[in-house]
Amino acid sequence: MVFRGRTVLAFLLLGMFASSILTLTIVEPSGSGMEQVKAVAAPTAAPAEGLSQADLNKLSTTYSLIKSKYVSAVDHDKLLNGAIHGMVEALDDPFTSYMDPKEAKQFEETISASFQGIGAEVSLEDGRVTIVSPMKESPAEKAGIRANDVILSVNGEKLEGLTLTQAVMKIRGPKGTQAKLSIMRSGTTEPVEVIVVRDDIPVETVIGEMITPTVGKLEIRQFSSNTAVRFKEELNRLESKGMKALVIDVRNNPGGLLPVVVEIAENFVAKGKPIVQIEDRDGKRVPTNSEAASAPKHLPVAVLINKGSASASEILAGVFKDTGLGKLVGETTFGKGTVQVTFEKEMGDGSNIKLTTYKWLTPNGTWIHKKGIDPDVKVEQPAYYQVMPFSKKTVLKPDMNHDDVKSLQLILEGLGYKPDRTDGYFSEKTAAVLKEYQRANGLPVSGEADNAVMDKLEKDIVVKLRDPKSDLQLNEALKVLGAQP
Repeated sequence: MVFRGRTVLAFLLLGMFASSILTLTIVEPSGSGMEQVKAVAAPTAAPAEGLSQADLNKLSTTYSLIKSKYVSAVDHDKLLNGAIHGMVEALDDPFTSYMDPKEAKQFEETISASFQGIGAEVSLEDGRVTIVSPMKESPAEKAGIRANDVILSVNGEKLEGLTLTQAVMKIRGPKGTQAKLSIMRSGTTEPVEVIVVRDDIPVETVIGEMITPTVGKLEIRQFSSNTAVRFKEELNRLESKGMKALVIDVRNNPGGLLPVVVEIAENFVAKGKPIVQIEDRDGKRVPTNSEAASAPKHLPVAVLINKGSASASEILAGVFKDTGLGKLVGETTFGKGTVQVTFEKEMGDGSNIKLTTYKWLTPNGTWIHKKGIDPDVKVEQPAYYQVMPFSKKTVLKPDMNHDDVKSLQLILEGLGYKPDRTDGYFSEKTAAVLKEYQRANGLPVSGEADNAVMDKLEKDIVVKLRDPKSDLQLNEALKVLGAQP
């Protein structure tokens, strides 16, 4: 399939709707009414090899044996869809998936419906539903969900054994409903139940502000159909306010439309210079060069990245890293270096397959898949940025050894108190520090943490997290740009 010179319809960032990582996906026009966007050049796909008659006979025999001999009756569609799922799963690719007609219909309804859900991107890693990134200010982020968290169950229903699409349908739901998620995080010994109240997911994709008299910040939350236009508008607005240097924030941005990130990069990359390369299965590469209509911006730029920066975010980061047009500050990115194409017409019955068909590479030809992009200046956020929400199953008391106690200690430390340890053991010092906190906040001074104390701690740490002064990565970016935080 050749994309050069023709218009294709690219999926909006579906994490807003389906909480699944479906970034850099290109589909054929389907009359869905979504805005058409410029295609990125891609090589022609090689023709598929057909099944031999012996192969078809083997499949037919297996089907007939199950239908006629299995201990109980089996539905035809269940067998057929199971066979397709099996082929897709054999690829061991978390970004390739099959949706049967019912799932595909739900998926289409999801796209056309209001943007409601928990606001997180997920993928299937080793059979486990894993958070790629919670969207900023989404219900998932507010509930304390972080990149690489594993969702074990939703409202008591285990996700093990489900396809990614099936799991997503259980996670998402109408505004105001609760998703009780059983979450396992690296470094914890037991899963924690996190209650996320589903809500409308913010559709504003670019937030611009001046953070010093001369330094502006553009936060890109995802790359959807209007993001390039909004980026340009906010860029011009900040320049009119006296901006002389720029911070671009793509932390916890799971990606989006490939043509859109190219259009954003064209603000900085001179015409004719490469932005990204697309490689097919035979190793043939086609570069996508800047088609900028005007001279590029010559601003000092720092790009904020973290492990929740994926796909299109990594393309943008790769542009600045390879061209030397800016510095990357933060943590190594997620590492998604593939492009998916959705085949619906070919299936013919309302089902579809989203298939990984290409690799993308940075301007210098680096494939970042499963490796990510390293920052030029490495800065990790304080430990309380990764703290688990309290499970609130029991009152926390001295001599307990529990993950909730670890969260208690990390939050207290983040709020400026000084427990002697953060390993989850409730020491005498932890109790004494907790009493200090209770006394300072008008709470009963017990040295124990009941639900009321834990609620207060969670609210206070959220305020701390939203304070720009706590953002070590942003402060370092300002230093890189020669400004004082």
